[in-house]
Amino acid sequence: MTKKEKLGRLCNGEQTALSVVFQPILMHFAARFSNRSYAEFASDYRVLVESNLRALDYFDMDMVGLISDPYRETSAFGAGIEYVDEGVPRCLDTIIRTLDDVKALQRPDVYKAPRTRDRIQGAALYQERLKGSVPVYGWIEGPLAEACDLAGISDMLANLMNDPDFSRSLMDKCVVTAKDFAKAQIETGCDIIGIGDAICSQISRRTYDAYVKERHREIIEFIHSQSTLVKMHICGDITHLLQSLRDLDVDILDLDWQVDMEAARGVLGEKIILSGNINPVDIQFMTESEIRALARDLVQREEGRRFILSGGCEITVDTPTGNLRALRDVSQQTPEGNRDTN
Repeated sequence: MTKKEKLGRLCNGEQTALSVVFQPILMHFAARFSNRSYAEFASDYRVLVESNLRALDYFDMDMVGLISDPYRETSAFGAGIEYVDEGVPRCLDTIIRTLDDVKALQRPDVYKAPRTRDRIQGAALYQERLKGSVPVYGWIEGPLAEACDLAGISDMLANLMNDPDFSRSLMDKCVVTAKDFAKAQIETGCDIIGIGDAICSQISRRTYDAYVKERHREIIEFIHSQSTLVKMHICGDITHLLQSLRDLDVDILDLDWQVDMEAARGVLGEKIILSGNINPVDIQFMTESEIRALARDLVQREEGRRFILSGGCEITVDTPTGNLRALRDVSQQTPEGNRDTN
């Protein structure tokens, strides 16, 4: 059974007799694991793909991804980006300050803009190397996250309160490019599209419903129309948003460590695949035996449900390889074996 078939069975609710799907989010960790800088990882699709493939072989993960940083679309819109050897790329300027700036903002060609094209090329290289046997997830920024990248976080959040026309107009343009970028990655071979909209954890449910929810729905419905799965990633505590997220038809929802998995199940039901939600700090600093015990308990509680074992967010760059392997080891045991292991 290929890893893609394993994911298909999970989606169909047939995962009971299988080992647990294992999909940690790897970015800086993958770069360092391959002795490459984060600047190389974020700027060159060949480094990103090769780093993830090396991690795939060593940790026997069940998916590979194209995620690196939040500024792919931002760069395509015209913002300057600076690469940092051992850090996330920096956005050098906010290019949207007024409604006139929003109106003048041009729809980028994601096939021509260097940083979006680079990710599309990464999807193609994955297909060349993996021959369709391993699920590949692409990545786009959600509308609020991208609006914050373009206008600045503080100013954009203030505009949500003070300037609805500015906020809606900017996010509408972000939605268009999100769909363009998603389609390009799908056409190049991605099986899943991740939507990253971390800033949503910092707004109220009322604000989310007023500004973001229907824009998320539009993007999700578009991706589904392309026969592709959707993975939603909102870092932090999204307990207050779960009621709003439950009817968006997301296929996979990442839950960070601040969200109680059982409570989330109670709100979201059994259909959705929940991914997470071990604290990445624990994965870095606990002993291997402690990680196994923590992961085993989570796997047992999720037995028989649609579930992916992962950290609540990105695996930290300084996580010992043995600790991530310990997490992997638990995912490859049957539920019965997990109960019997001490």
